[in-house]
Amino acid sequence: MRSISSTVCPWLDACRPKTLPLACMSILVGGALALSAGSFSWPVLALSFWTAGLLQVLSNLANDYGDGLRGVDDSNRLGPVRALQSGMLTPAQLRLSLFVVAVLAVASGLWLIRVAGLDTADLLVFTLLGVLSIIAALTYTLGRKPYGYAGLGDVSVWLFFGCLGVLGSYYLHGAPLHAGLLLPASACGFLAVAVLNVNNMRDIDNDRRHGKYTLAVRLGLPKARLYHQALLLSAVALFLGYLANNRMAAFYPLMFLLISVPAYRHARAVRRAPTPGHMAPLLPAMVGCSVLVNSGFSLILLVQALLAA
Repeated sequence: MRSISSTVCPWLDACRPKTLPLACMSILVGGALALSAGSFSWPVLALSFWTAGLLQVLSNLANDYGDGLRGVDDSNRLGPVRALQSGMLTPAQLRLSLFVVAVLAVASGLWLIRVAGLDTADLLVFTLLGVLSIIAALTYTLGRKPYGYAGLGDVSVWLFFGCLGVLGSYYLHGAPLHAGLLLPASACGFLAVAVLNVNNMRDIDNDRRHGKYTLAVRLGLPKARLYHQALLLSAVALFLGYLANNRMAAFYPLMFLLISVPAYRHARAVRRAPTPGHMAPLLPAMVGCSVLVNSGFSLILLVQALLAA
């Protein structure tokens, strides 16, 4: 008889719980921005975190399933062993899990919309965005022409983990949208793209062999490193730009310590990594960097809101 751990562990590995903090960062930043605007709801924040987590798990399962079927996750891959690749889970089991998690994500999203109290027009818009999020999660590596294999994953991550995630969660709190929010929303998205870029730099040789033309494959490793520096620099600059635009320059010294230092340290580590194989430990480090930078920005907004109260 199989032990509980041997049954549960393959599912945990396939869900990749270490990526869940990344999915929650846009929700955190959106909530902090809403708080600083004087409009905040704890139920909306909690349900937003739960929905974003389900969508991240859906994307992870689809990635495991799609790459496993296409043979990308083979013995030459440098990252962690995947569930389908190792035989711990069957294709049928992963297909069932995709269906179950998709249903849960839909239910959670509908509950979130109801709690937010949206009018009919907003209800239709957010329902459409929810459907698009599920489609994007599934078609990254699934389908006849998965967009992740065409180098479009970076754009999708920036859009869903940045702009839509931040602006959508902000609006669900009842705060009015304005153009200035694109600065922190884009910054949050760039940090999420940086996580993907480290993953793609690590897998660059294996992806190239299997015809998975990520942006890192298209750029080549030297230019992918420069691209990574640009992502981190842009994120820091946009966060600082938002503070300056909202007359919060007094927080610059604190902001420098909270976001510039971890971003700089990670940029240096990526620059010094001699081979794709040395990128492997930098992936969880980049997730941590994203959490620190986004949390630092959110903390500053919280302090500003408390001082203004």
